[in-house]
Amino acid sequence: MIEGTSTTPRTRVLIADDEPIILMDLKRMLEDAGYDIVGEAGDGVRALELARTLDPDVVIMDIKMPAMDGLEAAKAIGEEKIAPVLLLTAYSQIDLVNRAKDAGVYCYLVKPYKEADLVPAIELTLSRWNEHQALSKEARDLEDRLETRKVVDRAKGILMDQYGLKEQEAFRRIQLQSMNTRKTMREIAEAIIIAHNV
Repeated sequence: MIEGTSTTPRTRVLIADDEPIILMDLKRMLEDAGYDIVGEAGDGVRALELARTLDPDVVIMDIKMPAMDGLEAAKAIGEEKIAPVLLLTAYSQIDLVNRAKDAGVYCYLVKPYKEADLVPAIELTLSRWNEHQALSKEARDLEDRLETRKVVDRAKGILMDQYGLKEQEAFRRIQLQSMNTRKTMREIAEAIIIAHNV
């Protein structure tokens, strides 16, 4: 390993603001703080396009931009589960804050800001995003396990009726078939159900 290099990948950031000077300052500030700027946009449409193609870790954008404002872009980015969005804006009106919440924005920072404000906001945004992703995965896994259990229970019922097996014996038959064929118990159970319905 080369001295001074890190094995930790740098956070990939997409930035969007319609004011080139602000965009340039933001880029410099983020690079100085150790972030990797993977894309820059001057409007919401371009920000959305870049988010879809570049797959950034976080998107930082202004609200007031041409073509599509930052809130609309943030909503689309959130719905597509691309990355968390942090809004940087000169506007602090409560209606914009509420629209930001509705759009699924993870953090809202009012201009002018300093690097000392920006870095914690980015890190909190990433932390909240990761927690949300983990909870979503856990919910999907629970749903999948519940669905698997329902299918296995149904297949057990079919085996019990067809072969006069006890519940434990029917379960064991599905389990052994799963091990022997290297298929999941759900796949075996679904095959039993399909065969029974034919």
